[in-house]
Amino acid sequence: MKNKIKNICVIDDDKIYQYLTQRVISDTHLIKGIELFSNGLDAINYLETNSLDKKKLPDIILLDLFMPVMDGWSFLKNFTAIQTKLAKKIPIYIVSSSIDPIDIQKSKSIVSVTDFIVKPITKEAFLKIIKKVN
Repeated sequence: MKNKIKNICVIDDDKIYQYLTQRVISDTHLIKGIELFSNGLDAINYLETNSLDKKKLPDIILLDLFMPVMDGWSFLKNFTAIQTKLAKKIPIYIVSSSIDPIDIQKSKSIVSVTDFIVKPITKEAFLKIIKKVN
């Protein structure tokens, strides 16, 4: 089966996590592009600017919950408001260090959230995401 996933968006303020996640994704040799954002506001602005360009929009978003400027919860609120204007449907996977059952339950109540993964993301977990989305 041909891989439909070409671009991934990682929204996380931790530079070390960004680097490690990039390595995990790159090591699969399945993804062409990785967009990195350190906060939800920059990511929302990017999505709004490229809302009609399917090639620039990510195929998957990996979202942290706890970041400065705009956290993951605020990102999800803003994403919900703009998602119908986006040229394609984008599944969101929350990747967080939180193991709080309240965070996990809250994320599952948000329609645009596909799953909740506890950090760090492993190659195996990433390959499961790819398989599920494809």
